[in-house]
Formats: sequence, C-alpha cells, structure tokens
Amino acid sequence: MTTPSTTPDLRGHTAVVLHAHPDDEAIFTGITMRRLADAGARVVLVCATDGDLGEALIPLRPHETLAGRRLLELERAGDILGVDRLVLLGFRDSGLPGWPQNHHPMALMRQPVGTLSRRVAEIIEAEQAEMILHYDWRGIYRHPDHVAVHRIGRQAARLAGVTSYEATVDRTHLTRLGDNAHLVHAAARSTDVPFGLFPSEITVTLRATYAELSAKLAAIVTHASQVTGEAVAHATFPDAYRFEWYQRIGPPTVLEALTAEGIAVGSAPARP
Repeated sequence: MTTPSTTPDLRGHTAVVLHAHPDDEAIFTGITMRRLADAGARVVLVCATDGDLGEALIPLRPHETLAGRRLLELERAGDILGVDRLVLLGFRDSGLPGWPQNHHPMALMRQPVGTLSRRVAEIIEAEQAEMILHYDWRGIYRHPDHVAVHRIGRQAARLAGVTSYEATVDRTHLTRLGDNAHLVHAAARSTDVPFGLFPSEITVTLRATYAELSAKLAAIVTHASQVTGEAVAHATFPDAYRFEWYQRIGPPTVLEALTAEGIAVGSAPARP
C-alpha cells in the first residue's frame, strides 16, 4: 500500500451518508466521515428514523423525549465528525424483528422503498454528490430499519447514477476479537443472525489514524442515551473500531484517493 505525502484536496466533492438511527453514523462510518471532512469534502448525513425505541441509559430531562435527546446527540456527533448538513427523514424506529412496533404506519420498514429512494436520490442530485454510503444487503445484522436503509440506498444510487459504498463489518476479524469487542456483537445477538461479511467480500477497508479513532470514540460516547462508556472502554477498542469496511457498488470515486493511513482496496471485486 502506498501512503501519499499529502492528503488529497476534496473541496468541491460531496458524499451522502445514509443511516437508520442516531449513533449508527458514529459506530459504522465515523472514521470515513471525519476523513472526508478533513480532506475538504462536503458530508451530508441523512438519518431515516428518530430512534425512539432505544432504551434510555441516562435520565431524561423533564418533558424531554428520547427522540429529542437522540436528535441532540446526533447533532453533537455530527459536529465531531464534520457533517455539513443533517437531513432527517422523520420516520419511526421499527424495532427488532417481531416487535409490535414493526406494524406502526410510520415505521421505516413499512415505507415504500421506491418513494424514499427517490427522495434520497433527489438529495444526492441537489448536492451533486458522487457517492452514497449505506448498509450491506443484510443491514449488517438484519435490523429491519438497516435492511430498509440498504434497499433505499441501493435504489437511490441507481436512480442518481452514483457509486454506493455499502457499510459492513469484517465478520472474521471481529469474531477473532471476542464476543463483546464491538457493539455489533450484542446487536446481532438481538436479531439472532450472523453479522457482516467475510473478508473476501469486502472491497474497501479504511484504517483510522489516532486522531480519527479518537474522533470516532468521542462521537460514539456522545450518544450517551444509547452507549455507556464502559461498552467501549476496553482493551480491544482500537482493534475493533479502527477499521471501517465497505462493499463498493460501481466505479471508484474520490473515496479511494484517501489512502493516507490506510484506505486499502480489498481482495473482492466491486459489484457492478
């Protein structure tokens, strides 16, 4: 891998990052967002739900709702990660598979994929973005909202004619680190499915600098209503969180230019 002497100048370039719930942006794409922003790219974060079904791990203020607290946390995390514009699609958290909230008319999983794909494609086009980041085909761990975001993001990329980077995790790497090394382990236990992809399926891997990993940690713990400090304050945190993984759909973009400290093209070919 070749490390360039200077960071590419990505001013004038834009990436749209689509996530299901507040905190997903920090956990799965925080390093990528921070590096894009540091290179001068415009980062547009689109969050599909308000995450109102999460369990509040801290006391809420009088008259404060969990959705309101999570929005505040999302805005603060966005500041840490270099977000230029935050777009809220305004849907409800669908909950885990089989929950009664799956059937709420405003649950994300019940929304027409075509309609939301066009809405996201319009954001891509208005921003003149050249890429969208979303989730892999299983939504990383089969949360219904993550699967919906995969479908919406994939179709939006096609409609807008841009490359998509489907965020995932390296199943082999994280399994080797132990059952609680990454928050995705507990998430996958809640849906009772394997998580992520095998290394041979991953197209692009990004490895954090120390500063980027520190920013990612700060953004994760900003979501204090959902993530305790103890959940990420462990010896394996650097190994579990210093990488971000993608399966690229379409031709390379400026994301591949960010090779400083380790965007490396994986062994898997990009899918057309």
